[in-house]
Amino acid sequence: MTAKQVDKAVKLSVLTALSVLGRIGFAYIPFFKPVSAMVVVAGMTLGPGYGFACGAMSALISNFVFGQGLWTPFQMLAWGIIGLMSGLCGPVLRRSRWIMIPWGMLSGITFSLIMDVFTTLWMDGGFNLSRYIVLIMAALPVTVVYMLSDALFLWIAWGKAKRAVGSEE
Repeated sequence: MTAKQVDKAVKLSVLTALSVLGRIGFAYIPFFKPVSAMVVVAGMTLGPGYGFACGAMSALISNFVFGQGLWTPFQMLAWGIIGLMSGLCGPVLRRSRWIMIPWGMLSGITFSLIMDVFTTLWMDGGFNLSRYIVLIMAALPVTVVYMLSDALFLWIAWGKAKRAVGSEE
């Protein structure tokens, strides 16, 4: 392993740990979690593969506290996709916090939409578009809180993320 690979592996471990500990630490504030924000930071600073790994591992590891279940692979996929896409869009996201924060809010919506697919499949044993739409509408308050928490955590993380990649705002 090269020094650069070791550096990225250590940063991935730290961001995953922050994500997991943040999810556990904020458990008493419903739907207010730093997971998507940390996964966005991992993707945009380390790259798409590391972003996916951070998202997938954050779900898997934190669910040892919250409980593993049929939803765990969907959480792993949802946060993994957020990390992957953040890595692919990393050069654009690093330009400004005014780009990164709306991206983080969009990530909160993405997570909710993917988890609503799981809920629809679980409830009906197959995909039902009308139930999916109802679930999206029912989850709207949760999604809004999740989006706002992503924005706040990314606002806080911006300075460290910027220094990690050496970009200027």
